[in-house]
Amino acid sequence: MDYFIGIDVGTQGARVLLTDEKGRPVAAHEEQFPLHREEQDPEHWWAACLRSLEQLPEGYHIKAVSVTSTSGTIIPLGHNGQPLHNAIMYSDGRQAAEGQLCRQLAREHHPGGYTGFNTSSGLPKMLWFVQQYPQKAAQLYKFIHAADYIIGKLCGRFDRSDFTNVLKSGYDVEAQRWPEYIWGKLPLRREWLQDVVPSGTPLGTVTARIKGLNDKVVVVAGMTDGCASQVASGAVNPGDWNTTIGTTLVVKGVTAAAVKDPEDRLYSHRHPEGYWMPGGASNTGADWVTKLFANRLQELNEAAAGLYPTPHLVYPLLQQGERFPFIAPQAQGFEAPGLTDAERFTAGMEGVAYIEKLAYEMIEKLSGEQVKAVYTAGGASNSNVWLNIRSNVLNLPLYKMEQVSGAAGAAILAASKTRYATIMEAAAAMAHTEKTVRPEPGVAAAYTGGYRRFKEKLIEKGYIPQHTYA
Repeated sequence: MDYFIGIDVGTQGARVLLTDEKGRPVAAHEEQFPLHREEQDPEHWWAACLRSLEQLPEGYHIKAVSVTSTSGTIIPLGHNGQPLHNAIMYSDGRQAAEGQLCRQLAREHHPGGYTGFNTSSGLPKMLWFVQQYPQKAAQLYKFIHAADYIIGKLCGRFDRSDFTNVLKSGYDVEAQRWPEYIWGKLPLRREWLQDVVPSGTPLGTVTARIKGLNDKVVVVAGMTDGCASQVASGAVNPGDWNTTIGTTLVVKGVTAAAVKDPEDRLYSHRHPEGYWMPGGASNTGADWVTKLFANRLQELNEAAAGLYPTPHLVYPLLQQGERFPFIAPQAQGFEAPGLTDAERFTAGMEGVAYIEKLAYEMIEKLSGEQVKAVYTAGGASNSNVWLNIRSNVLNLPLYKMEQVSGAAGAAILAASKTRYATIMEAAAAMAHTEKTVRPEPGVAAAYTGGYRRFKEKLIEKGYIPQHTYA
């Protein structure tokens, strides 16, 4: 039996998971560290990973390890393999002007590549660092990403990254090259940019001294945390899609062709096997549940089971502005007046399901491909009533998976080219369905009218154009 390790480095902690070749968890360990939204010391990440790895039980034939972490986080690395500066986090908002400049240059000089740069993107952070710290920039070896740092500490190689981590640093994942405008129009150098390989590509073996790991353990190229969670959900084949509803609603899937969205509502990562992994994130999700109903969830779920489908329209957007599946900075939540808490709760779940359906309609229109299955994760998946509502609104089966963490996705990725032939084969063996929810014909039909009225309301308010995705 082969065993695999997945490492997930988040903004507040690191988690290490040991699984067997069937995806069954053997052991896990995690360690928290202080949350700093602008900069963090990557050595703290490595120390946490090292301690967690050494907590794993010994005696297992560990074949490979991989790493997932935040997208858009950048580390300026010196020639000695040490950071020249703290990691500049994806959540650092100081690069607004640089994001705007990168977006403008990309649209002018490389419109076929990634153009959606903002403060959470890697390329603006590189530009910002060079402008703020020219003396440190003179000592620069490479700009690397968060997952690359842990991978480099494991195997000694910092010169390579993967398709998913480099997307927001400006790499053209379709042409598979760095666009010339990055060093031709910006004060950056080509040699500062890493070589790029598909996620899961073996990069070397473990060279770090770690209890329980030897120099035969393969280290493979990593993946961003959102993509790793998608892999853990099992949504890795063309036509498969994953919806994660936590604080926000995040949709990610697999298509045979690249999805081009002129409005930048979604963007496409490159699948390890050459397919595409488009996705987007809404400002709507389950945050309203936590804020409004946290202490009454069991009671309200039981009531909702007897109320759906409701005739009420609720769009439970707590903040102003929406970014996916439509861009409307002026958007505000709405609800029918005079609802009881149970009606409001039930209709809120329906409203999120309508947003999810709108997202899939938009994706089908842009891609020309059919959504065949939806795998689901996030806190909202713990509500059986919400699962039923969503399945009926989408008129598709929902598959709730047993393991959906980024660390589980990294473990599957570790196995994808070392134990199995492809990421699809690895996910088929290692990602397991906990529950399948199928639409009920009568209820699904009733939601057709409710969804139409929901879209009409969005059109009336000017959030989406007339005849959207009709």
